Amino acid sequence: MDNSTITSAWVAGWAVSRSTAAPVERPWGYRIDVGQPGHVLRHVLPEPDGATVRMLCGSETEPGTWLRLLAAPEAVGGWITPGWKVPDDPGFLMFTALRRSPLPEPPAGYAVRTERTDGVVRVRVPTGDGGPAARGQAGLAGETAVVDQVETDAGHRRKGLGRLVMRTLETAAADAGATTGILAGTTDGRALYSALGWRLHGPITGVVRVG
Repeated sequence: MDNSTITSAWVAGWAVSRSTAAPVERPWGYRIDVGQPGHVLRHVLPEPDGATVRMLCGSETEPGTWLRLLAAPEAVGGWITPGWKVPDDPGFLMFTALRRSPLPEPPAGYAVRTERTDGVVRVRVPTGDGGPAARGQAGLAGETAVVDQVETDAGHRRKGLGRLVMRTLETAAADAGATTGILAGTTDGRALYSALGWRLHGPITGVVRVG
């Protein structure tokens, strides 16, 4: 899967997951109007270069504007201009072939709740008293499911809940007709996703306008 193909599928599913406007094609990739505090809009560049990044840094002046670049942080750091920041945690674009598989049983004291609305599969793992323990969702776009916002509460980690959420999302997305999963993971998340059979496509770096 080349950068252009994986980016096109990723932005489509991400927009569904976040209930944003549809991605708009631009010469450098895609623009998505997000409309959230701290995340006003984002540009996604599958083949970034210094000239294009500097152009966008100069033309986008509103704080909370993001660039998402399929490039390593060390390259991106030399392209951005004052007023932009590269967050500390690097990102990784990953993919997998989705399949239906037997789901693991939740640990004692937990349950699994799955729902699908408006093209988004949501998995929630509450505690016995209904409190939040882990969650995740996936935006469905054609044959692609973009896994997003997978989180485990700090007090419930190292119990297999992240694996449970991911396997449930993968199976639910496959049941909905998706054949390929894509996600943008953090350093911590990469270990889990790799253990579940997800493959690394390459680095992805976020850049945000801060002033």
